[in-house]
Amino acid sequence: MKTLIKNGKLVNPAGSGGALDILIKDGKVERIAAGIRDGADRIIDAGGCIVAPGFVDVHVHFRDPGQTWKEDIYTGAASAAAGGYTSVVMMANTIPAVDSPGVIRSMLDKGRETAIKVYACANVTIGMKGESLVDMQAMKEAGAVGFTDDGKPIMNAALTEQAMEQAAGLKMPISFHEEDPEYIATPGYNKGAASEHYGIGGADRMAEISMIERDIELALKTGADIDIQHISTREGVELVRKARLKASNIHAEATPHHFTLTEEAAIKYGTMAKMNPPLRTEEDRLAIIQGLADGTIEMIATDHAPHSAEEKAKGITEAPSGIIGLETALALANMVLVDGGYMNEEQLIKCMSLNPARLYGLKAGIISEGSDADIVIYDPLEKWTAGNYASKSSNTPFTGQELKGRVRYTICRGEIAYEAAEG
Repeated sequence: MKTLIKNGKLVNPAGSGGALDILIKDGKVERIAAGIRDGADRIIDAGGCIVAPGFVDVHVHFRDPGQTWKEDIYTGAASAAAGGYTSVVMMANTIPAVDSPGVIRSMLDKGRETAIKVYACANVTIGMKGESLVDMQAMKEAGAVGFTDDGKPIMNAALTEQAMEQAAGLKMPISFHEEDPEYIATPGYNKGAASEHYGIGGADRMAEISMIERDIELALKTGADIDIQHISTREGVELVRKARLKASNIHAEATPHHFTLTEEAAIKYGTMAKMNPPLRTEEDRLAIIQGLADGTIEMIATDHAPHSAEEKAKGITEAPSGIIGLETALALANMVLVDGGYMNEEQLIKCMSLNPARLYGLKAGIISEGSDADIVIYDPLEKWTAGNYASKSSNTPFTGQELKGRVRYTICRGEIAYEAAEG
C-alpha cells in the first residue's frame, strides 16, 4: 500500500526539510520530493501542518505489570500515539520490578502488539533496593535499551559508579532519579511557597542538586552516558551546562510540566500538580527553558505517570505523585517554547524526537528515504480543549484548558496509529 503526504511543511532536523511531499510504501519512506504525483492508495493532505519525525519519549510509566488499573501497555501506547509519539521507553518501577530477563521480555511482547514502537529500560539494582546490580548483560540481551531505577535514587555511590562502568561497557545509557531523601520531609511539593501553604516540610531543592553533583562527577570519571531525569532546579541546569563543556556523555531531560508550571500550580490544583521532583519557582522554570533553548537540556520527556482518580482524591500527603503527559506535551511545548520565542520548530522536534532517539540508540528521529515511516503531522495553530484522553487516567492539571497545537496524524511503520477526530 502506498500513502502520500502532501502540502505539509517538513521539519526534519537530520534530513531534508521544507515544502516536500512524502511517499510511503510497505512501511518505509520511499521518496521525499516536491510535487510528488506518484499514484497512491491513500493521500493525506497536510496543508497548514508540520510534518516531522514521530516523537520519541524516553520516560513513560505504563504501570504494566502490577498496576494496570492506572494504565497498561495497550492504553499507554494509545495515549502515546494520540500525542504524536511513535517510540516510547517504559520505566522499570513496575511490580515486579524489571530486574530479570523474563519480565522485560513479557513487557516487550505486549509492546509489539501495539500500533507504535514500545521499548523498555531494565532496573539498575535488583528490586530497586539499591543494594546489588542486576545482570546488565542479560538484560541487554533480553531487549533493554537502558537502565534506571526511576522513582528511587541510588544512594550508594560505589554501587552507582560500578553501574556506570558496566553501562559504559555495554554502550547503554543509564538514567537517574535525582532526589536525596535526606532533604525531603514531604515529597511532591517544593520547600517554599507550596510547603508553607500546606503546612508541610516539602522537598528541598538540595535533594536534586546534591545528587546531580555526585552523578556528574561519577559520569565524568567512568565515561558512562547518563540521563539526568526530569530536571527541576536552576542549579541542576547549571551543573549540567558546566559538565557538558567538559564531556559529551552528560545528558538531561525536562518535562513539559516543569517548563510550564511553578509551585503556584501545586497550591491551585493540589494533588493534581503533585509530582517528584516537585514544581518549583518561576526562576527554576525559566532556567529550564533557557537550558532547552541553548542545548544544555537535550530532551523533552513527559514522565507520563498515570494514577486513578481515587488515588489522587486522597489527602495531599497520601496521594501519589505524578501526572499524565503524553497527550498534552506537544501543545505545551508549542505554546511555551515556540510561541514564547525560545526555540524554533526544528529545535523543538530535535528535543522531542532526534535527541532522545540518539541517546537510546533507537532507529527514530529522522525521515529519510528508506527509513521506517514514523511520522507525526500536527497543526501548530489549532486550538483544542484537553480531555477525553486515550489513557486510562486523567490526572493532570491541564484538563479543561484550551491548548494550541494539535496532532492530526501519527503514522508508525507506514500505518496510521492515530487520526484526530474532526471538530
